[in-house]
Amino acid sequence: QVQLVESGGGLVQAGGSLRLSCVASGIIFRLNAMNWYRQAPGNERELVASITNGGGTNYADAVKGRFTISRDNAKSTVYLQMNSLKPEDTAVYYCSASLGVQRRWGQGTQVTVSS
Repeated sequence: QVQLVESGGGLVQAGGSLRLSCVASGIIFRLNAMNWYRQAPGNERELVASITNGGGTNYADAVKGRFTISRDNAKSTVYLQMNSLKPEDTAVYYCSASLGVQRRWGQGTQVTVSS
C-alpha cells in the first residue's frame, strides 16, 4: 500500500520559517521524482517545487530563493524548507511522488501565514 505522509505544517507569522516533511512507503522512493504542490481556497493546485531522482530541482517563480526542496533516499523522505514566508503562501501543501505516468498523493498539511 502506497502512503505519503506529510507533516510540519502550522501557523507562522510573516517572515518566519517552516520545514515540511513527507515520508513515503510502498514505493521505490529513489526512483521517483518528488514534488510539493499547494492549493489555496478557491485556487487550483499548483506546483511549488520538484526534485528528480537524480537530485535536480525546479521551483515556481513565486518561491524561488525562499523555498528549498531536498530528499533523503535512505529515509524515503522529501523536505520543503520554507523561509521568508508570506501570507500568500497560505495553502494546503501536498506531497506527490511521480514515476512515469504514475502519480501518488499525500493527504496534505495546512500552512497558514499570518500578516
